Amino acid sequence: MPLRSMLLFVLAALLEIGGAWLVWQGVREHRGWLWVGLGAIALGLYGLVATFQPEASFGRVLAAYGGVFVAGSLLWGAVVDGFRPDRWDLTGALVCLVGVALIMYAPRPA
Repeated sequence: MPLRSMLLFVLAALLEIGGAWLVWQGVREHRGWLWVGLGAIALGLYGLVATFQPEASFGRVLAAYGGVFVAGSLLWGAVVDGFRPDRWDLTGALVCLVGVALIMYAPRPA
């Protein structure tokens, strides 16, 4: 179950970050409305992917996803835009991912 959940988080991050990047490119970099439209579709798919999480609590899933989004955004920036995260960026991302693990995968009474 945790593996499925983690894969869904990664897919959600690719869709949300990629969708936001497409909108950014379309508007800020003047690449056009096609880019904006593709970004909007990706962002909508991100919302759909979240519904497939095995955890039933929307609040828990979205809170945990926030940490994945932080780490994924830094990774996207490094791979796609040439951004170089510093040690504080990386430390912050690690703290966020520990938070994801605690929120989603800590043992809880049934």
